[in-house]
Amino acid sequence: MFEKNYKVSYLLDFYGNILTDKQKDAIDLYYNEDLSLAEIAEHVGITRQGVRDAIKRGEEILEEMEEKLGFAERFGEYKKAFEKIGQCAEKIRTAKSSLGFMKIFEENVNIISDTVKSMDRE
Repeated sequence: MFEKNYKVSYLLDFYGNILTDKQKDAIDLYYNEDLSLAEIAEHVGITRQGVRDAIKRGEEILEEMEEKLGFAERFGEYKKAFEKIGQCAEKIRTAKSSLGFMKIFEENVNIISDTVKSMDRE
């Protein structure tokens, strides 16, 4: 048996529709439902080796698509950037009544601006 790589489950969300139904179902059942190869084979009506082959080929396709397109990685970068911007906005919101508001405001606006600029360049 092969070691589970949970990145595959994540990539399935981005690129799953390009797989065959058999590949997509096998990967979903293996990674998301945590079924064994034998359980999947019984469920889908193919051999255990057929399930293994469908999973391995599907994994290769998902990895290849991510290598070429990078949607999953890019999504993670955007998610981090939005979290950073949200944190800055919260600091500004909570500091509005403090004496150092303008300093906090300027610092966080600069962070927001730099974050947006860095995302624009990528």
